[in-house]
Amino acid sequence: MTPLEANLRAVQKRIATAAGRAGRDPGEITLVAVSKTQSPQTIRIAYDLGLRDFGENRVEEAEAKVDELPHDITWHMIGHIQSRKAKQVMPLFGMIHSVDSVKLARRLDRLGAEQAEPMPVLLEFNVSGEASKYGFDAERWTEDAEQRSAVLAAVEQILTLAHLRVQGLMTMAPIVIDPEEARPVFVRLRQLRDGLAEAFPHVEWRHLSMGMTDDFEVAIEEGATLVRVGRAIFAPDLPPWRKGQAVQETEG
Repeated sequence: MTPLEANLRAVQKRIATAAGRAGRDPGEITLVAVSKTQSPQTIRIAYDLGLRDFGENRVEEAEAKVDELPHDITWHMIGHIQSRKAKQVMPLFGMIHSVDSVKLARRLDRLGAEQAEPMPVLLEFNVSGEASKYGFDAERWTEDAEQRSAVLAAVEQILTLAHLRVQGLMTMAPIVIDPEEARPVFVRLRQLRDGLAEAFPHVEWRHLSMGMTDDFEVAIEEGATLVRVGRAIFAPDLPPWRKGQAVQETEG
């Protein structure tokens, strides 16, 4: 067994164990292998081991890989999208996790008119309150009437866009040493999803994209359906002093 296969099987086992603790079916959870910085050759090895979902956060890097690899891969855009690069994003990816403004959503919708099917998207929310995080502000949506109103208004506008299919929410948790410190963030995103499902019951709010290498098990316990894992699959042996840096480099 190669190191990459051993890493992958270990991650899959951890996913199944976390799902079991939460009384969930592991089949509900999709492992998105964050392949930023990985070569097409390495991604092909992971593909041959059974992975079909890969996450990229930079358009230029994704463009250099997509055509070289099997066409049944689902490519997930997990990084911040600049409006000027939205045109490149649409034909490359099968799902966009990071719709973080009405302006971007409208831009993607206009571009989506050129595609046969609506683009599956997730709405990115900042539920931690960190200034460095992208996403709609929602850290106080339950107690702050103004913020709640803004969230509902933005979501309502995006749901009118015919060429996007909203399927759930995404968030980035803070980088923490103890995964339990990220749990409140995942709880808040789940509660926000539930609140939106009540406000907009005609939408299938099926996905919660949350959890990375250091905290995906806690995210699964709190309802994640998409976990974005890079380092634990491709580079689990980094020294401790690079831990936080590696998360930003491979899973942002």
